[in-house]
Formats: sequence, structure tokens, C-alpha cells
Amino acid sequence: MSTRTAPTVNDVATGTWRLDPSRSSVEFHVPNFYGLMDVKGRFERYHGTLDVSGPPAVALIVEADSLDTRNTRRDKHLRSEDFFDVANHPWVRFEAEAVELDGETTKVRGSLYAAGTYVPVEADVTVTAVGDELEIEAVALVDQRKLGMTFSPLGTVRAPSKLIVGGRLVRADAAG
Repeated sequence: MSTRTAPTVNDVATGTWRLDPSRSSVEFHVPNFYGLMDVKGRFERYHGTLDVSGPPAVALIVEADSLDTRNTRRDKHLRSEDFFDVANHPWVRFEAEAVELDGETTKVRGSLYAAGTYVPVEADVTVTAVGDELEIEAVALVDQRKLGMTFSPLGTVRAPSKLIVGGRLVRADAAG
């Protein structure tokens, strides 16, 4: 029987961590109605890993058809070729080759792949040790128009979109 000690943020630099979907979320906020409000949505199915020892250091894979904005008609449109084109591109993927560790604040630079193209993305990530797990919150701003998502009736949809990943990382060998 092995005894684990609570990880420090420096423990991020060793081992493989996986995102626990039961205690995490992948969300997006898109400015709408001339910046007066945001359309908020989330993805229900995804998995992610953190392993700074090798590429990719960070990987997040999202099933594009799992998006949910709590509006069935809008969700159907977002899944169409005007946006995510899930019939031809079923996955949204973020990959980062390296992570800059600096205490609880971390910079992650990588590429976001969606709808058949990609854009470079830089995310600010807060990492906090909680027991033998890590709590994370990552926030990135992405100009969705550079991914070909340009549909905007009457110019009501604005850029950039805010992408937020929050939740718990557990050691990959800790739980299935």
C-alpha cells in the first residue's frame, strides 16, 4: 500500500494528470447583441490530460456535437457548417507543446483546432493543489472568425469568444 502526499503545484511537472469530467466543465461565452450580453454554452463530453514531460503537454479533446446553450434551435445551428460543422469535424481539440510553470499561475500556448482549421491560443491557467488533486481554471480569448465562424445576423455576434476550462485534475493512474 502506497501513501500519497498532497501535491504541490510543482508536482504538475511530474506525472500525467487527467481532467475529471464529473467535476469539471468546458464552457464558452460569446458576446452578442452588440456586446450587451453573452451567449453562454458548454460542452458535455470531453477528456483532457496534462503531462509536461512530453508533447503534447496539454491535450483537450471535445466532442463538438455535445455543445449545449440551452436553446435547441441555436445548438442545431452551431453544429451546422456555419460554425462547428460537426458532420465533417466531430472534434474540437486543443494541444500545447509546452507549459510555463510559475507558482500557481501558468501560461499555456498551443493550437485550437475546430471546424477544419486552427488558431494559436494562449491561456492563463491557475493551478491550486487540493488534497492529492489539482484544481484548475484556464481562460483564453479566441477570435472565432479566424476559425471560419463568421455567421452574424445583423452583426450581433462579436469577437472574441471566451473559453473557460475549470475543474479537477487527478493523477492518471489514480482512478479509471
